[in-house]
Amino acid sequence: MTDPYTMPPAPRPPDARPWRKRKRVWAAGILLFGLGAMGGTQSAQDEVNAAKAAAARPRPTITVTATATATATVTATPKPRATVTKTVRTPGPTKTVTEAAQDAGADTSGSSDTGTCSIVSNSGNCYEAGQYCRNRDHGASTTDAGGASITCAYRNGWRWTYS
Repeated sequence: MTDPYTMPPAPRPPDARPWRKRKRVWAAGILLFGLGAMGGTQSAQDEVNAAKAAAARPRPTITVTATATATATVTATPKPRATVTKTVRTPGPTKTVTEAAQDAGADTSGSSDTGTCSIVSNSGNCYEAGQYCRNRDHGASTTDAGGASITCAYRNGWRWTYS
């Protein structure tokens, strides 16, 4: 129990801020709370609507079709050709190009477009003017499928150009 002869505690000191500023703080807090509550309800409703729309959307059906075709081609083996080696001198590094000489009796009608060209691409086709050169072909000369002479020269990049 308390003693009746003791002094009561001192009253709390008043707030240092004026009353008008405290009202503004309370009003701003209540406003932010109200906006947050409305925004939370709004976004929850949006999520429900989005889930309903996703469930109503038709799902795509994937169909895979594969077709395989095999073709057998019989070709005659070409006759052996003599090889001629020549050295091409350019301002850059020296390149040695080995060319297969055209055999007079060889039948090239059944082969692909590599009948007259001496330098072929990695896939075995003749180069044409305008195509890019491989690094090992820089400065080399050959012929295209039509028999026109082409050279690997630097013109906006290493390309085969008509010589």
